[in-house]
Amino acid sequence: MSAVSSCLPRKSLRGITELKGKSVGVKTAQPDLLTLMAPRSGSTPAKDIHWVTDRKVKPLELFAEGKIDAFFGFAPEPQELRARHAGDVIATTTLDRPWSKYFCRMLTGNREFVRKHAVATKRVVRAVLKATNLCATEQTQVARTIVDRRLFDRYDYALQTLNEVPYDKWREYDAEDTARFYALRLHEAGMIKSDQKKIIADKTDWPLLERAQT
Repeated sequence: MSAVSSCLPRKSLRGITELKGKSVGVKTAQPDLLTLMAPRSGSTPAKDIHWVTDRKVKPLELFAEGKIDAFFGFAPEPQELRARHAGDVIATTTLDRPWSKYFCRMLTGNREFVRKHAVATKRVVRAVLKATNLCATEQTQVARTIVDRRLFDRYDYALQTLNEVPYDKWREYDAEDTARFYALRLHEAGMIKSDQKKIIADKTDWPLLERAQT
């Protein structure tokens, strides 16, 4: 269920490997996903990339106006930039390996709550899985709901996002493999100290997920 996230360059950038020394706009204060992706290209994000994160300067507008080199966006930002013919996509987690082979979002819960309220936790997980199935099978209905609740301003952007994000893949992807993959990436980026084996052993509960699916 990788999110549609893209780096859209002003100049002739051909991939993440060329972001070193460039200015990259992002709306969130901590561009964690791109921070994880960049080390695999041989760069150190904190040192080699100039992050433009101040919302007051509107990074998306700066990119559309050609004032910064790239923009890292999440829906509906890529859809808006595409409609404005601003740049080209050089990376997307929905299509580019290895990111496209893993979940980009996973459900987490407070350990004590999960232990004390196992039934409620199971119901929450099951509701999330049902909602995911709905996004895969009822795109028009879900897109309208997204707009009605003002999560997106435009129906066509919401529908395009639902059609592009592979919501139907959640039964095929491996949750444990995803946790292992991102634990390795987080360790590489210096964002965590624990190794993937300890995280899998101490911080995950796959039987609970399996029970929620039944």
